[in-house]
Amino acid sequence: MAAVPVQAIATVLKSPPAEALARIRDAVGAKGVIADATEMAPYLVDERHLYQGRAALVVRPASTAEVAAVVAICAETDIAIVPQGGNTGMVGAATPFEHGGEIVLSLGRMNRVRALDPLNRTITVEAGCILANIQKAAEGADCLFPLSLGAEGTCQIGGNLSTNAGGVGVLRYGMTRDLVLGLEVVLPDGRVWDGLRGLRKDNTGYDLKQLFVGAEGTLGIITAAVLKLFARPREVETAFCAVRDPAAAIELLGRAATGSGDNVTAIELIPRICLDLVLHHVPGTADPLAAPHDWYLLVEFSAGDTGGALRGSLERVLTEAMEAGLVRDATIAASAQQRQVLWRLRESIAEAQKLEGGNIKYDVSVPVSRIAEFIAAGTQAARGAVPGVRVLAFGHVGDGNVHFNLSRPEGADAAAFLGRYEAFNRLIHDIVVRYGGSISAEHGIGRVKRGELARYKPPLELELMRALKKTIDPKNIMNPGKVLAP
Repeated sequence: MAAVPVQAIATVLKSPPAEALARIRDAVGAKGVIADATEMAPYLVDERHLYQGRAALVVRPASTAEVAAVVAICAETDIAIVPQGGNTGMVGAATPFEHGGEIVLSLGRMNRVRALDPLNRTITVEAGCILANIQKAAEGADCLFPLSLGAEGTCQIGGNLSTNAGGVGVLRYGMTRDLVLGLEVVLPDGRVWDGLRGLRKDNTGYDLKQLFVGAEGTLGIITAAVLKLFARPREVETAFCAVRDPAAAIELLGRAATGSGDNVTAIELIPRICLDLVLHHVPGTADPLAAPHDWYLLVEFSAGDTGGALRGSLERVLTEAMEAGLVRDATIAASAQQRQVLWRLRESIAEAQKLEGGNIKYDVSVPVSRIAEFIAAGTQAARGAVPGVRVLAFGHVGDGNVHFNLSRPEGADAAAFLGRYEAFNRLIHDIVVRYGGSISAEHGIGRVKRGELARYKPPLELELMRALKKTIDPKNIMNPGKVLAP
């Protein structure tokens, strides 16, 4: 991706005052500051290595009080703050700009589970809690926290909330914003809003927590959250199916919802090219079916104790789909280990494409009923623009989210292909909008899609977003230059 001139994106260029940085060090103590260039380096580059920033300090507070103290100093002295969780984001929202006038505020030391209430089915956690650890804590109370991502072993819940992460369970449980009941947030002036309420019904005015979910750290710093828990499924059935085409996959989704009593947890579309890349790049993987097919679907049902009836439901759905010509072949996991093997194929796609090199990623959504049309139109347009381009259209089709990724033609120069990024943006995003979709389904805007947001978002919506930003963060110190252009 071509670099954007610093002057066009930076809002704070001056170096932070030495006196203010000293006060920040005092506020968090020696363990809460990283100033060595080598130790700072991992905090200054994004997951996709699109951006390499600089920062005056990396600050790692250990409590909400320390976060508030740091933010208050920054507000007083006009120092910009880049909040950062596990730094696994895909759009550069947690990476500082190149001018070096910001501090990175990493929440990783704030990783306590503050409370777990199995009767209310809630868990209260700090922003630095790793997602997989929250899942384990819930499981220890015989509950389920359903947010599940490929990066769950390293991503942090504060970042998940700030980006409104999606993942594989959205069809059944919703996006991250659907899983939060309350938040604790440090505002841009250093005050702390304590909204840690575990209520499912609270009709007392504006739902303030939703202002900060998905705001990518531009309105405040989430320091803790009350999250919803669910009953743990007692039965889980997983199938890997070869389907006729994407249209058949969507029809199978409807049949699965009806045939399972609406117990479809996930349904993931996988084209053959994705499976080929995984088999090539990821050791220990194997083709789950006897013969190759153009398209696959990973289908999962889950429910309470049905006495084994759930498997019968899945078998009936697949048998009827085969008779209707929608499914060509299928295998059903016979154990939890086999289920993990099937899921590994899906979860390794991003890693395999990264290892293949030279790729452009689009995280988009369209109405479920129009997925097949979008994939066909997008594929035709991409191949028309660059003959030989490899289209990887995969993902969470049950909720309309397609990861429409493009890999360079075999043997082509990676840099030259990536130089077509802007042209591909207009090409693919115009098609997304034509089908009534969104240019960002679950990854957010950050720096990568900021220009695209300005192009496709209705002017009134942008006006309202800017009004919120100006009202809550009038000095523009909170992750400036992300989401909204200066």
